[in-house]
Amino acid sequence: MARVAVIGATGNVGARLVTELVERGHRVTAIARNLAGVASAQAEAVPGDVRDPAGLSRLLAGHDAVVSAVRFADTDPQMLIGAVRESGVTRYLVVGGAGSLEVAPGQRLVDQPGFPEAYKAEALRGAAFLDALRAVTDLDWTFLSPSALIEPGARTGRFRLGRDGLLVGEGGSRISYEDYAVALVDEIERPAHLRQRFTVGY
Repeated sequence: MARVAVIGATGNVGARLVTELVERGHRVTAIARNLAGVASAQAEAVPGDVRDPAGLSRLLAGHDAVVSAVRFADTDPQMLIGAVRESGVTRYLVVGGAGSLEVAPGQRLVDQPGFPEAYKAEALRGAAFLDALRAVTDLDWTFLSPSALIEPGARTGRFRLGRDGLLVGEGGSRISYEDYAVALVDEIERPAHLRQRFTVGY
């Protein structure tokens, strides 16, 4: 059993992560600005804000792992990484985006014609966050990118893992929030991608 802090615990991914962690017997601290949407009464819900790195660092101290599940548009990479570093927690997992995945060698999804303009700014911020992590050598970080489409669905536990390339299956490039959470909690329990990005899809 691990003690895991989830920042952004009430979002689409964060809420599923809290549920998955609790159901597997982990002790969860659910951190969010608004705690009304915390998915499990078994999680310890505490208010926190990524714009207050000193306060956030105090909340994170003493955990075995920290998961960041916040929008990249709402975060400063160095500020958030610094808060984790100052907390003394070395295991740091980031809910990533798909935009920085490659559709061919050297060709990112976000740079392709037809990439939705509404998602481009967030995708580019996610790519910048990954770049910032790749320069970090004193944290055991992991960045998990979903497939191009991530949406509510079933928890099947059946999916594929990849590294930097976009995964495309018979139904396109997709993953459910629920199975994304399974893959990330698997990584917490059995680390296989330390200081790496990986991806999950059907």
